Amino acid sequence: MSNTTIFCCIIFYISNDYFFFVKVAVYFLMDSWIQELRFPHLSIPITIDSIDSVSPITESNPNTTLYLSNLDDMIGVRVFTPTVYFYRATGSKHHQESVMQVLKDSLSRVLVPYYPFSGRLRETENGKLEVFFGPNQGALLVEAHSDVALEDLGDLTVPNPAWIKLIYKFPNEEQYKVIDMPLLIAQVTKFTCGGFSLGLRICHCLCDGLGAMQFMKAWAETVKAGCLVVNPKPTWGRETFRPRDPPAIEFPHAEFKKLEDGSSLTRSLWEVKPVQKCYRITHEYQARLKRSAQLYGADFSCSTFDAMAAHVWKSWVKALDVTPLDYELRLTFSINTRHKIKNPPLKDGFYGNALCVACATSTVERLIHGSLNETARLVNSVRLGISERYVRSTIDYVELNRPKRLEFGGKLSITQWTRFCIYESGDFGWGRPVYAGPIDLTPTPQVCLFLPEGGGSEAGGAMVLCICLPEYACCRFKELLSLKPGTGPQT
Repeated sequence: MSNTTIFCCIIFYISNDYFFFVKVAVYFLMDSWIQELRFPHLSIPITIDSIDSVSPITESNPNTTLYLSNLDDMIGVRVFTPTVYFYRATGSKHHQESVMQVLKDSLSRVLVPYYPFSGRLRETENGKLEVFFGPNQGALLVEAHSDVALEDLGDLTVPNPAWIKLIYKFPNEEQYKVIDMPLLIAQVTKFTCGGFSLGLRICHCLCDGLGAMQFMKAWAETVKAGCLVVNPKPTWGRETFRPRDPPAIEFPHAEFKKLEDGSSLTRSLWEVKPVQKCYRITHEYQARLKRSAQLYGADFSCSTFDAMAAHVWKSWVKALDVTPLDYELRLTFSINTRHKIKNPPLKDGFYGNALCVACATSTVERLIHGSLNETARLVNSVRLGISERYVRSTIDYVELNRPKRLEFGGKLSITQWTRFCIYESGDFGWGRPVYAGPIDLTPTPQVCLFLPEGGGSEAGGAMVLCICLPEYACCRFKELLSLKPGTGPQT
């Protein structure tokens, strides 16, 4: 037993105070529990070699239009989700063949059951989106190369904004444009070492994160098998989420409300370009934080997400030194509602948006001076409050109001990717990707990501936390996140 362990045990015995034990343990172990991950600033040379349209190998879109639910059509999902997958050179059969041709052939097969990805979006008279089909559509597959090797890109386990060139964007493309755009855009970039990247942009209106994983798994399994493999069979099923007649808004829906920009928060994040920061959070730290959040509440079943979200929110507000203290802030995060929908239930294979936005509200003063337990309870209560009634009310709210702009006032949004099988679903036969996930948070600096760490079982349940901060707040945020002495009590 190490001297550190003995010392901690003595303190625990003498004080008989569990939280004091946690604080002492954190003091000695914080450097190994939370590690800042640094990435190099790069300029990656990219040459586009070809741009091809990929359509289903057989006619599979008998309908001229497809209905999108209001969950598919919320302003927050009218975006493309960019991700990148890195693969090292291998001696496998699939790698020796033309990567581009293999991906193209398999994609044309997968687009038969997933034919909506070959269509386009358009607005109807009331501003609602729908999928339509016509000539000269299909997914987009781009072939590119770079005159550098994968090792020249630095650490491939940390999201790096410089990788944005590995994702294809049209020249002069408007931000947030989804109308008349290919709904699936893939770029294969080959490197001099024989490795390559697969950069994807998938329109969020067609699928949420779990739906995207379902599609990626089908594509990958089809590559490995050399024939179409879809399990489960995809179903559209958006009619399950039609609004009620008449629509009935049963909840306040703070997630959609506009807040007047009366604090220093938005100004501090948008007036100067924030920097993206990433931290490796060990499983041990997450577990200890969860126990600390629940320390004085035996009737409170705190999840790891509740504790982490509360701690990050509090640390973020303190690091940014938000004023005034009576200003009300919001924390939003998405809840997967698949298991909550009973009337009627969603069919297996549904890949559309089944997400509902949960929203916690608190004053700056309550976040700064309140306990971690109190904030975690708040997160927990709004998370558990997302019921089927809440989902139906959300659908009806969008039907009657149809918000036209994203509201950033006083808000931090946390997106949890740790439950996605992104590494497993990205195995096309070349092995698990070295990295799979997002790239650049800086265009939307009020977003925080919880990402799974690569490496399979070797990761040990660690997560990678990515967030944007102005330079002046970076050191303070890391100190608060690490619970370093002098940053104030968290319980």
